[in-house]
Amino acid sequence: MKRVVVISDVQAPFEDRRALKNVIRFIGEYQPDEVIQIGDLVDYPAPSRWSAGTRAEFEGGVLRDSQYAVDNFLAPLNEVFRGPKKILKGNHDERPEKYLASRAPALGHEDTAYRMETLLQLDQHGWELVQPYYNFAPGWVAIHGHESPGLNQVAGRTAASKARKAGVSVVMGHTHRLAISPESAGYGGKLRTLYGFEVGHLMDVRKAGYLKGGPANWQKGFGLFYVGKYNATPHAVPVEDDGSFVVEGRRYGEIKRGPKGQFMQKGVR
Repeated sequence: MKRVVVISDVQAPFEDRRALKNVIRFIGEYQPDEVIQIGDLVDYPAPSRWSAGTRAEFEGGVLRDSQYAVDNFLAPLNEVFRGPKKILKGNHDERPEKYLASRAPALGHEDTAYRMETLLQLDQHGWELVQPYYNFAPGWVAIHGHESPGLNQVAGRTAASKARKAGVSVVMGHTHRLAISPESAGYGGKLRTLYGFEVGHLMDVRKAGYLKGGPANWQKGFGLFYVGKYNATPHAVPVEDDGSFVVEGRRYGEIKRGPKGQFMQKGVR
């Protein structure tokens, strides 16, 4: 069977550095058949509605944050994994080009410098930009999740709703939640099951300044698929607070702890 790793919502430069390094190291050791980053690789806080009219809007940072994502995710992953790597645009990834198109339309409609594929040097680092509803496995498509309206606060239910509307199982990000939610329909014992899979995020929530009202219903993690000829089996991989996670009975990135549970060393093992 083929194995596909699906990652979403890194939100660089606000990523969980330890978790992201562990995921990259895991991919290098595991060598899946394909890696898909399904959007919001970069946060791009400056050209957003949150910074409109503030000092942050005029401080820039698009080129800086793009290079940061290249240096800390795209290039390192390409060094350890030369297999197929696909990437989708998330709503955050689209911020620079949409900002330019809305504020300077005479330039924005002809611009290529501020598009994701250019900013992140995708061709140079072996990444292919694919369109939403990317069919990566039998009966499954990948989206970021912002392409159509509707959000549910219960983990997995947003993806399940989009799967029901699309008539195909959906893996998505966008919600920062981690869950697999199946729905079956049919009669007379003949059922068809569609899955909605939200693969969580790899962000350091302490860096999310907009969560001033308290913690959000977010979960760190990523997705793993076992892909056969006629179907695919999804697995949610939770990422712990120390950045470690378990795949196929092995823990990756575990930090040594003392007898009382305290960390014994800094950094990533």
